[in-house]
Amino acid sequence: MQPRDLSAYDVYQAGRGNEEVARELGMDPEDLIALSSNENPLGASPKAVAAVREAADSINTYPKASHADLIEKLAARWDVAPVQVWLAPGGDGAIDYLHRALLAPGDRVLVPDPGFSYYAMSARYHHGTARAYRIRKAEDFAQTAGAVLDAYDGERIVYLTSPHSPLGTEISAGGVAEIADGTDEETLVVVDEAYGEFTDAPSKAELVRERDDVAVLRTFSKAYGLAGLRLGYLLAPGAWADAYARVNTPFGVNKLACRAGLAALDDDDHVERSVEAVRWAREYMYANLDARTWESAGNFVLADVGEGVEGDEPRRRSTTDEAASSPASAVADACQREGVIVRDCTSFGLPGCIRITCGTREETERAVEVVNRVA
Repeated sequence: MQPRDLSAYDVYQAGRGNEEVARELGMDPEDLIALSSNENPLGASPKAVAAVREAADSINTYPKASHADLIEKLAARWDVAPVQVWLAPGGDGAIDYLHRALLAPGDRVLVPDPGFSYYAMSARYHHGTARAYRIRKAEDFAQTAGAVLDAYDGERIVYLTSPHSPLGTEISAGGVAEIADGTDEETLVVVDEAYGEFTDAPSKAELVRERDDVAVLRTFSKAYGLAGLRLGYLLAPGAWADAYARVNTPFGVNKLACRAGLAALDDDDHVERSVEAVRWAREYMYANLDARTWESAGNFVLADVGEGVEGDEPRRRSTTDEAASSPASAVADACQREGVIVRDCTSFGLPGCIRITCGTREETERAVEVVNRVA
């Protein structure tokens, strides 16, 4: 017996971790710095860690009350109705719920290229298809309403990422509204704000309160440091928000994640420290990396380390040979051997670029020294 034909499906390529690289290179994981997955270098919210320990003895029961409490707290924070908060196991889980609710077989989504591959992957899992709009290196990765609308062709969902990973660029609230105004009545514009705490720009959640064609995606993985618990949520338009009850996985968000999220929302000090650490690291990389960088609103910096080829056609999956021979792959490999793990952006269609997560001061300084030496 075999599964159905999955050959057309992409494999999600995550940033590499200490244990994985250490096994491959025969190194001690403690000698490696992982700056490839945009994790919080300060760790999890201390209040969240305490909440997880306190709740550990009750994991024999389902997360009914804590799930409802977290939804209520998020609704109050964003000034929306509780029914508009779609709690999910990570931002990717919220994307799955959204596709269950909106996509009929054959419906299309419009996604950024380069961008988060799971937007398109999830659409295909739910028997939809995906098209892409380009964000161009030649235009300093500017995100504009015009570029999105030029590519738009009646898709059911349009995905925007602001701040964008791996680019770091943003799109304004006015740009989001322009896209929503320029698309069909049955099109939803989704703004992924996974890195929203690290930007000075206001959240696009204000548009969710004003319109019925904009949604916002958020996560606890980055600023709150809860990546290992997988906790995210969607702020959905009020007009159809009750669809969540029909597409939500039963008890999809575990009790420890719910309790951690409730505590993390009260830990403003941790978020402030995390944001300040990111601001310092970004500025340090801008000033000290020998490679060209782009201003970032996320907790990472994109650096140009080679003459990668970037054409006008949408990217395709790179082969193993192509990835291994790209400038970014060569630099990322050399960095690993020096104890610093950075993200090779060849899989994003940027074979000349690496992405460096903002680490602690010591980690960031070491990463810059290593990249400058091997690039």
